[in-house]
Amino acid sequence: MPNIIFNPCNATLKGNTMSATEKMFTVAGTAKNADGTVKARFANDLVARIKILNKAGCTDINLVELPQPMTKLQALQHLQSLGITEGDAGYAVANKLAEKTKLAKRGEVSVPAKGVTPKATSKAKAKAKPAVTAEQLVEAAKA
Repeated sequence: MPNIIFNPCNATLKGNTMSATEKMFTVAGTAKNADGTVKARFANDLVARIKILNKAGCTDINLVELPQPMTKLQALQHLQSLGITEGDAGYAVANKLAEKTKLAKRGEVSVPAKGVTPKATSKAKAKAKPAVTAEQLVEAAKA
C-alpha cells in the first residue's frame, strides 16, 4: 500500500494551511557576536533588535525588513535571494537554511493511503535513491 507524505513546512511554502505553532518574523539578517561568530538573526522590530544586538556587543549587523511576515525557513530563502552569500554572513545563512530544511524534512509524516493505486512499478521501487547532501538541500532551497 503506498504512503502519502504530509509535510506542514512544505504546505506553508506553497501557501496552503500553516501550523499555528510556526512563528512569523518581519526582520531577518546576520550579526557577528562579540566572540566573532556570525549568526542568522530574526525579529519583528528592526530598531529594537539593532539596539539589543549593539548592547550585546555584536558588530557587522546586517538586518533587512522582509516584504511580508515569514517563517525562519522562508526568511532564510529570501536572504539568499537578496544575495547575502558572501563571507561569514553567507555561510551563516546557508548553514541555518540547511538546518531548517533538515528540520522541515524531519517533520514529514508518512500516512498509509487507502484506495489509492500505485503508479510506480516494482522495478522503480527496487531502485535505491542516492543520499542527499547538505549542499544539494541548499541548492534545492535556492530554487
